[in-house]
Amino acid sequence: MADYALGIDIGGTFTDIVLYDGRSRRHRSGKVLTTPDDPARGVVDGLIALLRESELAPEGISRVVHATTLFANALIERTGATTGLITTQGFRDVLEIGRERKYELYDLAIEMPQPLVPRHLRLEVAERLGPGGEVLTSLDAEALDRCADRLVRAGAESVAVVFLHAYANPDHERQALARLEQRHPGVFRTASHEVAPEIREYERSSTTVANAYVKPMAHRYLDHLARQIGELHVGAPLLLMLSSGGLTHVAEARRNPIHLLESGPAAGALAAAWFGGQGGERNLIAFDMGGTTAKLSLVDGGEPRIAYAFEAARQKRFIEGSGLPIQISTIELIEIGAGGGSIAHVDGLGLLKVGPRSAGSEPGPACYQRGGLDPTVTDADLVLGYLNPDYFVGGAMPISRAAAERALAKLAAATGLAPAAVAWGIHDVVNENMASAARVHVAERGKDPRNYALLPTGGAGPVHAYYVAKKLGLSRVVCPPSAGVASALGLLMAPARVDRVATVAGALAGLDWAEFEAQYRRLEAEARAVIHETGLPAESVRVQRLADLRYQGQAFELVVGLPPGPYGPESLGPIARAFEAEYLRTFARLPPGVPIECVNVRVSVRAAIPGSGLALTAAGAGPGARGSPLKGSRPAYFPESGGYTATAVYDRYRLRPGETYAGPAVVEERESTVVLGPGSRFALDDAGNLIVAMPDAAKEQP
Repeated sequence: MADYALGIDIGGTFTDIVLYDGRSRRHRSGKVLTTPDDPARGVVDGLIALLRESELAPEGISRVVHATTLFANALIERTGATTGLITTQGFRDVLEIGRERKYELYDLAIEMPQPLVPRHLRLEVAERLGPGGEVLTSLDAEALDRCADRLVRAGAESVAVVFLHAYANPDHERQALARLEQRHPGVFRTASHEVAPEIREYERSSTTVANAYVKPMAHRYLDHLARQIGELHVGAPLLLMLSSGGLTHVAEARRNPIHLLESGPAAGALAAAWFGGQGGERNLIAFDMGGTTAKLSLVDGGEPRIAYAFEAARQKRFIEGSGLPIQISTIELIEIGAGGGSIAHVDGLGLLKVGPRSAGSEPGPACYQRGGLDPTVTDADLVLGYLNPDYFVGGAMPISRAAAERALAKLAAATGLAPAAVAWGIHDVVNENMASAARVHVAERGKDPRNYALLPTGGAGPVHAYYVAKKLGLSRVVCPPSAGVASALGLLMAPARVDRVATVAGALAGLDWAEFEAQYRRLEAEARAVIHETGLPAESVRVQRLADLRYQGQAFELVVGLPPGPYGPESLGPIARAFEAEYLRTFARLPPGVPIECVNVRVSVRAAIPGSGLALTAAGAGPGARGSPLKGSRPAYFPESGGYTATAVYDRYRLRPGETYAGPAVVEERESTVVLGPGSRFALDDAGNLIVAMPDAAKEQP
């Protein structure tokens, strides 16, 4: 019986592939350089190599799950399709007007995010709905046809349709889609009621346009990938990771690819929560550092935090309002341009900077010897002695210390510093960038980072975790096994998930409770239909009801989990108490005597994927194994010890659970390397996690 699951995570530098055997609870993994011109080619090459190494016939794979940063990168790099917008007369410039707010009030040279659709491709038609969905002006079908013809002549490959108040009544948008399909069947179409059927015109327009912008790419890419995998005789259906940490089927992903924007980081957060839970850690800062970017997310009580909106392609990475608002459910995280391939340079003031520009997979860091000449974080880590040039990616990809030293020498000459000082400067600067991002992310949520443990994933995460944790004042670091391919593993533990939203605006005390309940039932039916299309049984479905609630007069809402329905007038008290509890948890006090308003209703429907109950056999030698875990020693740079220090190098696969080791040390495994500074202590727990006590905490241990 086939019991193998395949996880594929395409990053900016590496494509990670994991093959998990549900019977033995073991997995094999592979890392190959991402092929930007055709990402599917890297997947196929890596899969062929992994199947050959595993001696497994492709027919033995029962499940394939995939995540990609392709669509997020298209928004950032503006490489999506030429897109047109058809909107209500008078609302052509909503995308540029936005919220009429500068994200930096006193910046006279501020750069606002440019709309994905230029003004000459934003056209208006006569039609108008009232806020309750009543028709004030019927849709001018002939004007719509003229707009469509004009956009197609201008080269639009995809068209977004956004009509005022379509969340309350989608009839005009449906009419427009039908006419577009009849008149221009080869053009991709997206309507706002299909993507973001909720109040607020700017956010709804931005989300719809972004979906239209990446939709042609999504169709081509997903069809091509499914065909390539099928040609290898893998008959299992292809599932896609959503930004919310759930899975969906290919047809749904092709309809609304915007929901896949943060699919890779979401998988990493799921993996962090799972690995931490195996070791009893329920409050974590999940830190995923790959070759191109670093992602940070909070895990509270064993669950990653979920947000219902975020900003893509920010002009300023940490400043709200500088990006494109996207109204989708997503695991809440912050992303910065700090990865192994991030390029170091000297700015106009003579200061050392790292990133956000990255060497990516082509040409890659200088040490890859693929044409890269600029000094990167990976080059610095190699020169510092943290990486083994003969065991990078388990020895499958040897790297050159001499090439890294040549790249760093140019920066050393420009700064007047010794090469070792430059290498440490790069390592320290990128660590500070990530620690600063973590401080902002945690503080904005009213939390203290010292109450969390750091759990690093990604190929570069464990290399940098020690000094990031030190900067944040943390006492513990939890390094999971196979951290370098954790996102690909996270894909295999995710449930199917569908989120749906509808606007139901009004005072809570004055709701039409029959209509309120009917809206939830409609959303649940839509979500269950998608779960059914994924091929999952109805009895596995779990439904969570939520609502966007606020006090009257407030401009923004809290998303609150509600008690299960059905709802009626007797539900007023329980729903109000649920909101008040969430408001107190968030803001610590309640305003006196202010009525509560409902804005949106939401459902989150989940279903377990058969075989997704991941149970990894812990990596480690076990108490009866022979052979020392000590591989040898090499000089590694630790400023606390005055520079290069003879440092023990351990084989992670030979560490024995319960035995305690002391830093400075380097612990090597195939997919990543853990760096531990002087004064730290570490041990392998029964779940295979490497538990690191930071120096101050280590002193307190008996």
